[in-house]
Amino acid sequence: MTLLIVLGIIVVLAILVASMYNTLVKLRNNRENAFADIDVQLKQRHDLIPQLVDTVKGYASHEKETLDRVISARNGAMNARTIDEKIVAENQLSSALSGMRITLEAYPDLKANQNFLQLQEEVSDVENKLASVRRYFNSATREYNNAVQTFPSVLIAGMFGFHKEMMFDLGEQRTTLEEAPKISF
Repeated sequence: MTLLIVLGIIVVLAILVASMYNTLVKLRNNRENAFADIDVQLKQRHDLIPQLVDTVKGYASHEKETLDRVISARNGAMNARTIDEKIVAENQLSSALSGMRITLEAYPDLKANQNFLQLQEEVSDVENKLASVRRYFNSATREYNNAVQTFPSVLIAGMFGFHKEMMFDLGEQRTTLEEAPKISF
């Protein structure tokens, strides 16, 4: 009788461990799937940037440093391999693109160029889609991190190598967004 009770407890514990492990695997896979959606948008973004830079080069030839920074950041983002490397690289690219947007304000002829306007609209569309899939990715990451860090699954997570993952935040752009906008007429 005692043996049956011990075996019953072991079976119940094994089922609980397997269930928690399966939940962690599903959450990790959901996070990776969410990043695959981000990768699609990043590919579109990376494809548009050279076209945008080439259009700008004709108008802003003396802004070479800014344009080189954008291209360098794009190349770094394309060469990133892991999710964490891609997050860091994409934050650097977003920062470089912000610097280019500020530079472009000095070129009214460029801002009126149809090709530039179309490219700018496409980049804006991709950035909006990217923001949406980033929110989904961060939600999936938060759910995964909660499962990895809460009891009792934290015990299972540690045994099987599950660990807290990085969110896709704004990086350097956060300080810019926290400042009040400067409006001048």
